[in-house]
Amino acid sequence: MFTVKRSPHNPIISPDRTHPWESAAAFNASPAKVGKERVLVYRAMSEPEKLKEPHIRMSVIASAFSKDGIHFKDNQVLIGPKEHYDEFGCEDPRVTKLGKEYYIFYTGLGGFPFSADNIRVCVAKSKDLKTITERHLVTPFNSKAMALFPEKINGKMAALLTVNSDVPPSEIALAEFGKEEDIWDGDFWREWRNNLDSHKLSVRRLPDDHLELGSVPVKTKKGWLVVYCHIQRYGHGDQVFGTEILLLDLKNPRNILGRTKGPIMVSDDYYENAGMTSHVLFPSGAEIDGDDLVIHYGAADTHCAKASINLDNLLRSLDPHAKKIITRYQGNPMLIPRPECPWEKGGVLNPGAILLDGKVHILYRGTTEKNVSVLGYTSSKDGFSIDERPKDPIYFPRENFEKKYGSDENFGTEDPRLLQIGDKIYMIYTGYDGSTPRVVITSISEKDFLEKNWTSWSKPEVITPEGVPNKDAILLPEPFKGKYIIFHRVGESICGYLLNSLDFSKEKVDQCIEIIYPRKGMWDGEKVGMAAPPIKTKKGWLTFYHGVSRSTTYRVGAVLLDLHDPTIVLARSAVPLFEPEEEYERKGLKNNVVFPCGIVQKGKELYMYYGAGDSVIAGAKMKLEDILKTLE
Repeated sequence: MFTVKRSPHNPIISPDRTHPWESAAAFNASPAKVGKERVLVYRAMSEPEKLKEPHIRMSVIASAFSKDGIHFKDNQVLIGPKEHYDEFGCEDPRVTKLGKEYYIFYTGLGGFPFSADNIRVCVAKSKDLKTITERHLVTPFNSKAMALFPEKINGKMAALLTVNSDVPPSEIALAEFGKEEDIWDGDFWREWRNNLDSHKLSVRRLPDDHLELGSVPVKTKKGWLVVYCHIQRYGHGDQVFGTEILLLDLKNPRNILGRTKGPIMVSDDYYENAGMTSHVLFPSGAEIDGDDLVIHYGAADTHCAKASINLDNLLRSLDPHAKKIITRYQGNPMLIPRPECPWEKGGVLNPGAILLDGKVHILYRGTTEKNVSVLGYTSSKDGFSIDERPKDPIYFPRENFEKKYGSDENFGTEDPRLLQIGDKIYMIYTGYDGSTPRVVITSISEKDFLEKNWTSWSKPEVITPEGVPNKDAILLPEPFKGKYIIFHRVGESICGYLLNSLDFSKEKVDQCIEIIYPRKGMWDGEKVGMAAPPIKTKKGWLTFYHGVSRSTTYRVGAVLLDLHDPTIVLARSAVPLFEPEEEYERKGLKNNVVFPCGIVQKGKELYMYYGAGDSVIAGAKMKLEDILKTLE
């Protein structure tokens, strides 16, 4: 598991009006080094031609130099339109140093209007990325985004490229060359294309996916890392440009050793969402810098930007044989509905948990066959083995905001979260009146809780507005600047709100300050909701949340909130930490659901309690240090 951190210096390169050739856009950079200097080779675009036909924005390949990888200067045109195959533009370079030569593969536009017949791969060579020594047309067919491996493989030069880039379905494929001249030999490519099926990598998931190679392959101890663009629902109004990663075998790059299951980055920040082409994040290069893989990308077809991933975390995530950092209790499911208990016949799910007197106390939701929800109790000394489980529920709907008058179905008290502040145990849950879910809070003294004086719960107070669906709420267990923060879900996003006190007869939530939002196209792209109260660590408030994808699969991720200002997200899971895998998670009243509401810390370990398939309750365990490492 890993996080993706955008550079605080983004955008790295932006359009420059003083350079007419990059006055409109500067994007899709490929990194390289010349001596001690860092170089970005990128696509630059002018404003439309006004004095000649066609009135197009002309693209060229530019280079810029830097000593720190952040501040670039000496921007200049490296490759401009010159030959018949690129006279209408040169786009999207990938640069590889092999031996003493730099090979710059780029897309040549050889005709207008642009079409599959005139969009092809070209290559230029350079010794210093300031002057070009030779250039060639490479492919005689429609293709883009070719990148040479930085060393020979089995004695041959090798490259990846995107074939049929403008006549979908596109493919990412491997080509190998016995000699350099094969790279621009038309006969070689025609024969190669006739056997395309033997060269392509099996990457596509769905028929309407679109693929395009992103980076030059990066060599690691585990294999070749290849960053690429995966476009969901290509050509539709809701298409999503996502960044994904492959791990290829060092000796046989046709062999995919591992891959991300979905996008790890989608457009998010302002410079990615507004520009020449809005909501586009396109990976174009990658390099290893210290402990990180740095991904260079084009933002909104306008800017050059970059982001980093801890390399060890990434490689561990891509390794299908790596040990999982979250392990399920072998006796799962921990709780299943009891036939003799009518209040559980519809399912047991979504448990809150708290550690008191060395024992884990769990309050869980039980539902009748008519979907009326009440709360039951159980406990465990070791965290998983059940010590006691009364046959009767311990908490019932009491107020009109959690009852449906005149009906005996579809209402109740749902999804409890538990936390302790002082000598009080607070329970935050969803009150449902059959119409609108709302956030409700009640409390009980620690003494009464331990003595199971369940009639001592305080009067439940609904704290969110009538008519506005609101749920998945948690409290930060410590005050922030004299106030308490409550996190809650409105619509698809997690919001924050500052409370002046814990007197919930007076305190009401009337504002949504968005803290965590869905990332369209990713594993949490449809909606997000908090899972359990935050855990304080030296690095920040560790908070788990659930994310729902387009396929309505519920998965679990984590965020790290700033200790000094918990409304600031320091890090967020790029891939899920936990997802449905077992039969009891994949099949149930609702398929493909893992939904935690309770997480407790016992020493250096965290115990997680979750609803599985909206039908049963299960548990899992993880080391706190392992989770924090994924958020580095």
